[in-house]
Parts: sequence; structure tokens; C-alpha cells
Amino acid sequence: MSFGISESVRSRAVQVCTPQLFHQAAQSGVVVKTCAEIEDALESLRRGEMSKDDYVALKTKLKAKLPILTPHATFKNGRRLNADAIPSGLSIYDKDHIPDPRGWWKTKSQELKKNKPEVLECILLVHVTPSLEGLRLVFVIPGGMNLADAQKWMSEQLEDKDYDSCVKDLARPSFIVPEDYILFINEEELFKDREAATPSRENGELKGDGAWKAPERGLPDGRPEGAAEGSGAAAEGSTGAGSKKAAAEGSTGAESGAAESKKAPTSYPKEYQGVPYPVIIEKLIELLGGEPQHGSRNSFIFTLSCYLRYLCDDNAEWIKQVIPTFGEDRKRAFITVESACNRKQSYRMPSIVSKAVELVRNEEMNTLSANYDDSDFGDINNPESYFYHIHQMPEKLPKLIRLLISKTPGIYRPAVSQAIFPPLASHLCETRFRYLDNVEHEATISSILCAPTGSGKEAITQPINHIMADIRKRDAEQRERERLWKDECNRKGSNKDKRERPQGLVIQEVNIDMTNPAFVLRMKEAENHFLYSKLNELNLFDALKGKTNQHFRIMELAFDLGNYGQDRVGTQSVTETIKVRFNWNACCTPKKCREYFKRVVTDGPISRISFSTIERRPCGSELPVYGTYDAAFDEQLKPYIDNLVKARGLVDCPGARKLAQTLLDENAQFARLSQDVVFENLSFRANVIAYLKACVLYVANGMKWEKSIADFVRWSERYDLYCKLKLFGQMIYDADREQDSVPKTAPRGPKNMLEMLPEQFSLKDYANLRREQGFDDNRKRTMDAVYQWVSRGYVVKLLKDETADTDTDSLIFRKVHYNRSYLLNKE
Repeated sequence: MSFGISESVRSRAVQVCTPQLFHQAAQSGVVVKTCAEIEDALESLRRGEMSKDDYVALKTKLKAKLPILTPHATFKNGRRLNADAIPSGLSIYDKDHIPDPRGWWKTKSQELKKNKPEVLECILLVHVTPSLEGLRLVFVIPGGMNLADAQKWMSEQLEDKDYDSCVKDLARPSFIVPEDYILFINEEELFKDREAATPSRENGELKGDGAWKAPERGLPDGRPEGAAEGSGAAAEGSTGAGSKKAAAEGSTGAESGAAESKKAPTSYPKEYQGVPYPVIIEKLIELLGGEPQHGSRNSFIFTLSCYLRYLCDDNAEWIKQVIPTFGEDRKRAFITVESACNRKQSYRMPSIVSKAVELVRNEEMNTLSANYDDSDFGDINNPESYFYHIHQMPEKLPKLIRLLISKTPGIYRPAVSQAIFPPLASHLCETRFRYLDNVEHEATISSILCAPTGSGKEAITQPINHIMADIRKRDAEQRERERLWKDECNRKGSNKDKRERPQGLVIQEVNIDMTNPAFVLRMKEAENHFLYSKLNELNLFDALKGKTNQHFRIMELAFDLGNYGQDRVGTQSVTETIKVRFNWNACCTPKKCREYFKRVVTDGPISRISFSTIERRPCGSELPVYGTYDAAFDEQLKPYIDNLVKARGLVDCPGARKLAQTLLDENAQFARLSQDVVFENLSFRANVIAYLKACVLYVANGMKWEKSIADFVRWSERYDLYCKLKLFGQMIYDADREQDSVPKTAPRGPKNMLEMLPEQFSLKDYANLRREQGFDDNRKRTMDAVYQWVSRGYVVKLLKDETADTDTDSLIFRKVHYNRSYLLNKE
């Protein structure tokens, strides 16, 4: 069985480690830089410039940045949980607190080569630890041994009495180090698939003194009998009595295990409010000062159990399933758990427990935000990628777009080109467009610019101001009428007759800081015009929140043109039902955006909004300089605005419909090739948004269709999908998963998996690629995907491979030439 690799010790996601992923991680700048910083800190400690406590704290913080291996196991659901572990047949062995790790290994390896060559052959990887004060060995577990037995056996072979006996956790991480820290690696054996050995006589046996006796035919991994002789000689010193005693104990254990297996343990939830228990427990242990030393394990388990009562429904059996024992005898540890559950305690959750849960959630959000700075998300530098050079707009742009971004520095132009559509669409009134499904839509377009702090999000303000100038002028006149009416009403006494509210108060641009009744009233008085608002911060939408998160519902209804309103008994209250015509722009940072939508990522608002971003500028870049928005700019803009204002009724745009069908087909093709479900789901409404943008440009252009409109809208839809997947892709996968299954997708964006396979490949090759890309191991989905490729003519099925293990794995496929229509051409 293979082992796993993950981005960091704080990440829950794990994928199968390959030689490519291993070396890529070991050579990465993060690993090299982090280990160099730890080395500098160690030197500072040795020179007396840093205290021991400060060094330990800094080392712990730095190590959290390193990617990790999970040598003991892979995980069937792609999450680092003991319950889902699939043993790899490998074991970690730590040798800590040695002044010269390299020298120690050089001497010890020579001794093993001379006296115990079969032991040396079991060792597949040796490297210096990030702290530079220890060694880590990864070796093959001899047959008949579990992790604890294997580590005890290795300690005896290395003549090391002070070994770490607590390395028994299948999910235990091992930090990846730079390649110059690696002292030895047997790459062929390390990465080959192997079955985890199970205790049995034919795989050898564990003798009474802990020595391992190989089977007569050779070592469990198939090495020749000659290699086993040394092991046999090493085991000859054990007595028959000891062997009989071990055999008796093994027999008793087997009978006990058989009896226990008849009674299946109760299954408890693996997560607390969406956060896996191991992650919360790891944070609790950190807040309690770290893992306990040998003499304090029992009291530490008692304290930890008391805290876990609040997260595990005060259920001792539940706690036993999730709590680590830190090498303590399990029976004694579980007695301690029961003792803790019998203790009286407060009903209120302790602050340390709630703090641990909060910190874990914040770290998860920070990890997701860090992905937003991944400059290669979506493989954007690969010409074969769906998102190739996604930040580059087409060279030939529609005349209106070219005008509106003409005063904007180049780095801000993609964001500005998307932000202008809500104010442009707000000039339309009672103008409808028929989509491919024969449903009529109005230009319901809203946009969020999501970019890091200080990236220049204000770049969208001036173009929006000039687009909205005519509406603001009309609104100012209507607001003055409303103000005069209010002043007149306030001057009259409460018993005097008051003039009715003026008719025709069409005020389109509204302040988002308003109540729901005010929003309904403004919408009613708008006479089928769109309301519009620009929000400097997304959380200003909370003004419409109400008691039932109505602000998210309003976002959805604004796209769907749905009904909204309220019923009140009072004679002065607003009682109306209206259609929501509300376009808006908002700005926010990636972290705040994810935090804002995290509880509704699968409920609809995200897919109904157009997203854009701004690339992070390199440090020390020159200041972007804007052009001047003068009267000539307004004069050029006026004809386009006039075309939008005078449009009415059902507008037929054959070019936009043809483009929408083309984009729908391209997205479907890429969904089949990438097998990315989230991409496909987001693409449906993204296509509607793109169609509406095309229609707005068509109307503004005097009902004239141009190829530049098609090229721009095609890029615009691709750009919108890129931003959504980068922001929310993994969050949507996690929210969609069932409680007992945690499938995940490629964390760096969807890719054409067929292009990643060789010209001729087997079903097993494709299954391995799916695992590498982070998909689950579901055989049915794997088969369905390949046969979909066959039916679409992307591949053909050849003769079976007779050397394969199963009939299914024996299927061979060959790629054929097909038209990749989804590739962008920006010329």
C-alpha cells in the first residue's frame, strides 16, 4: 500500500504520495526557507541569543508551514483521520537528541551493513529532522508485527533503548525536509505498492524477546533466503519458553479479538460542527502546553477527557474513540476517561474548548485564503489549460468596454470590465431576453470584486460614477421632492390631515443601509426600474439581514427576478409584494468573502453573482497611474447609455444565443474531461450571466452584434468561473459531502485529466491519476468517466491486458484526436 502527502500538519486533506510530489515538495522554496530559518534559530540558541522557550515556540510555528508525509497510511476519504487509515506497511522510527545525526547514521549504517544487512535492507528512507537534532527512519514493517512491535524490534536492531515508543498513530505526520537533509532513500521500494503485513505464521513470528524471526522461504517483502539468515541468527538466543509464552499470549489475544469483533462498536460522528475531532484535539493539546511527558500522561488524559465531554455529549465511549493515549496503556487510559466522565462539572463550555474550535476554524479560513495567492491556480500558464492566461483580456474588445477601461491602469482592467455591468444593466427597464431554455430574463447582474487589501479595489469607482451620472441626476430631483413632503408632514400636528406620499418617486440608486420596509417601498415606487447600490464592503448587506438571513434570499431573488415583500397589520406600515429588480456592486477581501458566504456556499447566492479579482502586484512595483475622466469621456459614453435607456420589450439577439450555446457545449466538454462536479454546477448560471452581459453590450451597441462582443463575453465567463473556483471550489466540495464520506477535488483548480494520461493507458492508470488529483476511489465513478470518454469519441477501448490483477484493471484505452473547443484564443 502507498502512503500520503499533505500541504501542512494543519491541513486535513491528504493525497497519495508519488516520487514527483515528494521531490517537488522537498525542493520547494517553502521547505528550504523554513528549515533554514529553524537552523538559524538553533544557532541563536546555541550562542545564547535566544531562550530555550522562545526557540521551541519559534520552531513549532515554523514547522507548521512544512508539508508532511503520512508514512504509516493513506486515507480512504482523503482526510487524515485514524478511522479512515489504510496501513501502508511502513513505520517511522525517531532517534532524537543526537548532536551529530549525520555522523551517527554513518557509523550505524556501517555496523548494520556488516552485522545485520537484512535490517539495513528494511530501511527505505533516512533523513535529518527539521530541528537538526535528530534522525527519522522509515522502514518496512516485518510480517507479524504491528506498529508498536515493529518500532520495538527496530530499537533492538539499532541497540537504542531510549526510542520514542509513542509513535503508534496511523495518522502521525512526518515533516518533509530539503533534499540535502536526506541521507539515504531507496526510492523504488519506498514508492512501490505493498500490502500491509498482518500477523501470521507464514509471514514470520514475533519471538518472546521481541526479535523477529523471518519465514524459512525468505523475508516478507520477497528478498532471498540468504538475506534472512542474519535475522535467524539474531533470533537464536531466545528461549523456547519465551517463544511458547509469546505464542500463548498471541493465542489469547486472537481469541479475545475474535470475541470483541462479534460485537461491533457503536459508530459516533467524526466531526463537531463540521470540524474533525482530531483537528480540535490537536489544538486543545497545543493550548494545554503540548503532548505530556512520560510521567504526566494519565493526568493529561484526565484533563483532556474533561474538556472533550463538552464536545462528545458527555459520552465516555465516544471520547474513547477520539482521544489519543500518548503511549499510555489503553486499558488504563480508558479507565481514566470513565473517571473524568463521572466527575461533576459546569454546564457551560470552558473558554479553552470554545477557543480551540474557533482557532481551528480561523486556521482553515487562513489556509483557504492562502490558496487565493497561489499564482498557478488553475494551471494558468499551461496553453492546454481551460484557464490559460486568464488574467489577460482579449486584444480586440467591444467599443463600450474599450472606452470604459481606457482610463484604467492595465492591472485593474479585468476587474473594471466586470464591475461596469451592474450599473449599465440598471439603465434597462422592462427589457427582456430569452435564454436557451426558453425562459425570459431581465439584465439581473450583480458583481463582487474580491482582492487582497491594498490591491486597488477603488479602481472601479470612477467608471461606475460616470455610468450612473444620469440616474443620480434624476434621483437628486426625486429625493428633493421626498424631502419637501417629509418637511411638510413634520410641520403639521399629529391630528392634522397630511398630504399623501408623492407619486412617481422613482429613486434608483439606494443606500444599502436601509430597513426591509424601506427596500420594499423603494422597489414599489421604482416602476419596474432597477434599484442599484455600490457597497464598499460586502458586510454592509447585513442591513437587510432581518431575523432569517433575508439578505442572502434577496441576492438570489435579485438574479431570479423573484417576488419579495411583507404583510403588516398597521395602517401606516408597508404591505407590498414586488419583483426584486436590484443590481449591485460590492468589494471585499478573499478571507472576508469566504467567511461571509461559508454557511450558504451550496444554497445559491454564489452561483448567481459575477466575481472578479485583481492580481497581486510584485513588491516594489511602480504606482499605477489613471487617465482623466473628462467631458470628452462622458460625451463618448452618452450614446451607449441612451441606447440602454430607450430599449423596451423582448429583445432578440441571435448572436448572443448562438454564443450561449457554444459556451454551454465548451463547458460540458471540459466538465467531462476534468470530472469536476463543482465546475459543472457553477458553469450553468455562469453561462446565463455571460449571456446577459452579451445582451447588454448588444443593446448598448445599438442592436449590433460584433465578434469582439463574443470574444470578450467568452473570456468573461471563463474569468468568472476561475474566481469562483479559486475562492469557493473546495468549500463547496466540503459542504456537499455526506457525513460519512469526505471526497475532495484538486485544490489547485480543475484540469483536463485525459491530457495528463499517456497516449495508451489502463483503467488502473486513470484510477491512480484520480487519486493523485484528490478525487475519491469510487470505482463506479472511475468506470463511468472513462466510458463517457469512449462514448464521446475521446478514447477507444483496446484489447485487455492479460497481466492485470482483475478483469476491470485489464482494460486498455488509447486517446484519439478530438477538438478541444474550450481552449481560449485571445488573438
